[in-house]
Amino acid sequence: MMETDRSTEFLTLLTQHDRALALYVYGLVTPAADADDILQQAKMVMWRSFDQFELGTNFLAWARKVAFNQILTYRRQRKRDHLPLSDETLEAIGHEVAKLSDDGGDVRREALQECVNRLPEEQRQMVLLRYYEDLEVEAVAAKISSTTGAVYRALSRVRFTLLECVERRVAAEKKGASA
Repeated sequence: MMETDRSTEFLTLLTQHDRALALYVYGLVTPAADADDILQQAKMVMWRSFDQFELGTNFLAWARKVAFNQILTYRRQRKRDHLPLSDETLEAIGHEVAKLSDDGGDVRREALQECVNRLPEEQRQMVLLRYYEDLEVEAVAAKISSTTGAVYRALSRVRFTLLECVERRVAAEKKGASA
């Protein structure tokens, strides 16, 4: 019975923090296929060592530490590939990536949602199909009766528009918070 409770706790915490953990790993490792492998390995290590995690403490910080150790192992195995960053530099970047997802994640997410809601209907539909329903560009083009090239161009413009909008909103939020 106790093992089942612990399993449920692990799965609940992992599900709650899965996206932030994935963003952390993908922010530090390229190519994406390698990041996928590292993330899966980290999750296996977390599961095997979950009995060492103290409930009530910061699960995401613990998970990031496990993932970072997996990244270092990956880098040691790939040493011969002449990876451009030192482990110390990678660790510093890791701290910055963690701070970004911790500090501004909710503000940026809310700003993005507001900016998406302000898009014209056709652009909003494209964004929802591509990024929320995770359709390939070809499928988006078919759904909206357009060409693949036109969808690529439109999404490029929309991403730029959304980036500017989110940056303006986040800057306004920071200005309002410091006033």
